[in-house]
Amino acid sequence: MSHRPFHHGNLRAVLLERAEAVLRERGIDGLSLRELAREAGVSHGAPRSHFADRNALLDALAERGFVRLADEIREAASRAREDHARTLRAAASAYVRFAVREPALLDLMFTAKVEDGPSEAVRSASERLFATMAEIMNAGVEAGAYDACDVGRLTLLLSATVQGIAALVMSRRITTPQSEALIDDAITLFLSGASAER
Repeated sequence: MSHRPFHHGNLRAVLLERAEAVLRERGIDGLSLRELAREAGVSHGAPRSHFADRNALLDALAERGFVRLADEIREAASRAREDHARTLRAAASAYVRFAVREPALLDLMFTAKVEDGPSEAVRSASERLFATMAEIMNAGVEAGAYDACDVGRLTLLLSATVQGIAALVMSRRITTPQSEALIDDAITLFLSGASAER
């Protein structure tokens, strides 16, 4: 019987990278701490020094997903700062691209895994995503698109709209090109509605 070392290098990062790959290839049901340990070449108990159980692993994946999605949205929006409508489209498109690339991860991110809801780390990471969307919406106030008092409500509306479009793509109800057209329509209606309320 071959001996497996207890740990090596940055085992947490190795396990999370492999877990994301398994999630992509086989879905959430394919995730197992024991199997991840085997694939990483470590003892089956080694992952427990980083993840108390499978739910802790799922939380860590969700947390990473929220952070990465927020970063991708912020980066996309920063490249289209000269026009607020373009900024909103860039942010929404980045969100949908993430959904197309990582459908199982996005699904996991918005699925509560325990009765009490997401862990504090997942909640904090999801708030980072919401804060990123709020930053983008605050830029609209500076651009004169709507009033500051509407930012909270419009951030929720835009987030829900983009999540809905992403869900349609993930479930293959619409194609990616159709999602881009839908984003264009949604942003046009969004901005015209916001300005009409002023």
